[in-house]
Amino acid sequence: MQFIPENLTLPESTFTLLRDLIHEHIGVSYESDKRELLADKLLPRVIERGFHSYLDYYYLLKYDETADTEWKYLIDALSVQETFFWREFDQIQALVEAIAPQHLANSPYQPLRIWSAACATGEEPLTIAMALNEAGWFEKMTIEIYASDASHSAIAKAESGLYRDRAFRSLSPQLKAKYFQDEAGLTRISPEIHNRIKWSCANLVSKTDLQKFPPMSVIFCRNVFIYFSEPAIRKTLKLFLPKLLTPGYLFVGASESLLKLTNALELQEIAGAFVYVKN
Repeated sequence: MQFIPENLTLPESTFTLLRDLIHEHIGVSYESDKRELLADKLLPRVIERGFHSYLDYYYLLKYDETADTEWKYLIDALSVQETFFWREFDQIQALVEAIAPQHLANSPYQPLRIWSAACATGEEPLTIAMALNEAGWFEKMTIEIYASDASHSAIAKAESGLYRDRAFRSLSPQLKAKYFQDEAGLTRISPEIHNRIKWSCANLVSKTDLQKFPPMSVIFCRNVFIYFSEPAIRKTLKLFLPKLLTPGYLFVGASESLLKLTNALELQEIAGAFVYVKN
């Protein structure tokens, strides 16, 4: 019978320990007003491990020999996997209409490498692949699309290629009919598109995790930095920059700004979309 603690609370002192440890490990920042939110996200793992307090769980994450495995479950619990096809499409349109032709003109024998660095369940990189396919770019040059997320469960869903109705709220019926098929109450992406993506898990503040990626022409890291502290964003940018070719393009979310965080990237408007450019 599973142990379920009664009146389990997250004291301020333990919250600070856990918050700082999580921030150090994955970059996500929880301010003081998010204590109850963090407690709710951690509670299932505390119960699963049979602990009587959040402090016990902290000691597991910090010192236990099974900590690496537990971090995988914790990252799944903390991750935000809300996304959908054709989200913030103006940036992907800029890739298709401006960056891709420029790459072909300037580096026709070099692959165009694109990395969706926080892909959640895969809708973003698959949107990129569909858009490039619609424009005929796969027939004109070599394109490599990489997709990663810190959450193992998110990547597992992405690798399955199966999606629920909510993922299609911005996708036209014509494109849905062209690239998807119904399957057992869900909808499966075309294998031709799905197989173009190289899926993997990667923690964006881990130098070791990011070393496995080759140099990229384009990085999409959208709606991630809103959860990061400024130091964590700076750390991620420091890891991104060696991975960006020159010129290289970094797309972030519409509500995210890097202007005060780095002088190595210049904010430009390309084909109606804003992008940070490494020149």
